Amino acid sequence: MHKLMIVSRQQTAYETLLAEQPIAGLTLTQQPKEATILLADPPKVAPLLDEFPALEWIQSTFAGIDALTKTNLRQDYSLTNIRGCFGQLISEYVLGWTIAHQRHFNTYQSQQQANHWQPHPYTSLAGKTMVVLGTGSIGSHLARSAKALGLELIGVNRTGQSGEPAFDTIVPLTKLNQALEKADFLISTLPATADTDDILNATSLNHCRQAVLFNVGRGNALCETGLLSALDSGAIAHAFLDVFKQEPLPQSHPFWRHPTITITPHIAAESFPHQVMAIFRDNAQRWLSQQPLRYAIDFQQGY
Repeated sequence: MHKLMIVSRQQTAYETLLAEQPIAGLTLTQQPKEATILLADPPKVAPLLDEFPALEWIQSTFAGIDALTKTNLRQDYSLTNIRGCFGQLISEYVLGWTIAHQRHFNTYQSQQQANHWQPHPYTSLAGKTMVVLGTGSIGSHLARSAKALGLELIGVNRTGQSGEPAFDTIVPLTKLNQALEKADFLISTLPATADTDDILNATSLNHCRQAVLFNVGRGNALCETGLLSALDSGAIAHAFLDVFKQEPLPQSHPFWRHPTITITPHIAAESFPHQVMAIFRDNAQRWLSQQPLRYAIDFQQGY
C-alpha cells in the first residue's frame, strides 16, 4: 500500500475529492517519513524535499515545475506535471486582454467616469500576426483560438517543427529575432529552463516594431531591464505580465506604476482541483500497475 501526502494550498479540496472517490492502493498520510507519493504545489514542497526519505513520485499540481528542477535539489524520484488543462484559460486571458487593448476598452471605461464622449480609431485583429513562443499544449491551443479570429500564427520552438496545423509558420529559436520583426502580438508560453533565461531581452525585443507583449509562461524568460528599454524605444507598445522572476512582485518594483505595463498576479491559468485530480487518478493507476506515467519531466531538460 502506497502512502500519499498532499502538500498544496488547496489541500482540503484534494482531500475532499479523494474521500468522494478513493484510489485503491493509496492511503493518505500526514507523516512525511511515510509518504511514497506526493500530490504537491512545486513551490510549497521544494523546501521540504529532504523531509520525505521514502519519496518515489511527485505529481505536481502545476504545469510549471521549475521550483523542483533546480540543480541543488534532490532528483531521485519521478516527477510529473499537469498538461492539457491550461490552454483554454491562457487563450481566454491573452485574447481577452488583446481585444480590450485593440478596442480601447479601458480608455472608454475611464471616459465614462468623466462623462466624456470621444471615439478612438482601431483596426481588426484579422490579418495581424501573433508570434507564440512555445508550441506545446498551451501554445497550440492559443494558436487555434487566435486563428478563429483571423490572426496569422508564427510558432517558435527548439526544433522548428510542430504537429499543430493552426500555426502558419514554425521557426526554431535560432530564428527568434526574425520572427519578432513580424510580431504584432508576442506571447511567451515558454517553460523555465537554462535555455529560456532572459531570452526576451533588450537585444531581442528591439527587433519588434510596436508589438504587444504577453508573458504567461515563466518569469525567467523576460529580462526586466530589457523590457523597460524596449518600452522606452517603442519596440514594445504595451506589456501584459502575469509571471515574474520574484513573486509577489516587490512593492518597489518599477513595473507597478509603468503606464504601458499591465500586471496580473499569476492568475492567467489556475490549477482547478478537479482537473488536477483527473490527471493524478490516471497516473496513480499507471504507477500502481507499473505503466509509464503521463507528463513525465526530464530533470535535465527542465520539462
